[in-house]
Amino acid sequence: MSRKFFVGGNWKMNGSKKVADELLSNLVKGPLDPNVEVLIGVPAIYLDFVKEKAPCNIYVAAQNCYKTEKGAFTGEISPSMLKDIGIDWVILGHSERRQIFQEADTLIAEKVNHALESGLSVVACIGETLEEREAGQTEAVVAKQIKAIKDKICNWQNVVIAYEPVWAIGTGKTASPQQAQDVHKILRKWLADEVNEAVAKTTRIIYGGSVTASNCKELAKECDIDGFLVGGASLKPEFVDIVNANQ
Repeated sequence: MSRKFFVGGNWKMNGSKKVADELLSNLVKGPLDPNVEVLIGVPAIYLDFVKEKAPCNIYVAAQNCYKTEKGAFTGEISPSMLKDIGIDWVILGHSERRQIFQEADTLIAEKVNHALESGLSVVACIGETLEEREAGQTEAVVAKQIKAIKDKICNWQNVVIAYEPVWAIGTGKTASPQQAQDVHKILRKWLADEVNEAVAKTTRIIYGGSVTASNCKELAKECDIDGFLVGGASLKPEFVDIVNANQ
């Protein structure tokens, strides 16, 4: 079954209204491959601003949200609040949330579940550290992370999995196409074995970790890499080239 290529740009804690206008202008100018779903992950304070200006062929996503609808959770944002301003996507479990903010697998899974139940689509991130890779624990780590999500959700239809090796994020290091493909293949087999074959065939597994215009085409050739989640390069004109990696 064909899986539509998916490219997300995670702006992280960067930008301003002026920068947002420039980035959107670059995307509008494109041209973008019409066979690719494109998403931009925007700082919470600019979500409404960007959503108002983004063309309809570009999804706007929050970079995080909490696991409940409302309550005494200072500084948090709920899925219902995102829906209220027209946001339909959220990125959850990014390595920076896991590593810097110490978000546990269980919390991330609960957030994914509540986001899905609230009508959001989710880019769910998983990935191992350099120490875990060097210790030969990559498969065990990603299986543990995805199992936590599997234990909380019933429907995978609105989930995109992003494999992001922590050692390749913001470091300039990139998993080779074969390294990335090997993990994506492991994840797809895990879905087939632990969920079902249909979910394994239809769920998109995208790669994130220092993806650039110079390496995206080789990565895109791998059969189990269904797109990218891009960090730093999403703030540059080359993001258009990454979106068009399959052309």
